[in-house]
Amino acid sequence: MSAVATGRRAKPEITGPMMGMILFVASEAMFFAAFFAGYFTIKANEPVWPPPGVPHLKIDIATVLTVILVTSSVCVQIAVRSIRAGATRRATVWLGITIGLGIAFLALQAYDYSQLGFGVKDGVFGSLFYVMTGIHMAHVVGGVVLLALVFGQLVRGRLTREHHDPLAAGAIYWDFVDVVWLCLFTVFYLLTPR
Repeated sequence: MSAVATGRRAKPEITGPMMGMILFVASEAMFFAAFFAGYFTIKANEPVWPPPGVPHLKIDIATVLTVILVTSSVCVQIAVRSIRAGATRRATVWLGITIGLGIAFLALQAYDYSQLGFGVKDGVFGSLFYVMTGIHMAHVVGGVVLLALVFGQLVRGRLTREHHDPLAAGAIYWDFVDVVWLCLFTVFYLLTPR
């Protein structure tokens, strides 16, 4: 018997919180796309890129940052799969690991900033680098806070196999932050001549 025949509402394919996160991530993707478009437009109009006088970016710390963030995305996905399987304790552990890796990413990126040898005021390359990676860093901070709030819900037993939208929505956001970092890493560290 269908949900209409019984007078009950059918369970929606996608819930409000999930749709809200998807729309938010889509708007943030456009925000970052505008920055990347600006970067490539400026780069295309410069005779030499990066401009003379800018120290070369070292790839070592950035590679570690990439491994940390990709690993954290794997961990958050394990947390989501765990809660869907009814393993709340395992989901809590994997989400805690994700948060720890996010904090490690922030600390290491702050250290990397201190080692670079150029700043925002050192021309267009420095401005683009710090603005784009800094805005990403702010998104990582927001993601860590969001996942910490979800972690609190897990610990208090408010998330279950049937009701885990906050964790799933947090995972969507966290994976988005990871994809943006992969784009930044590619643009600034792999495509920029060293």
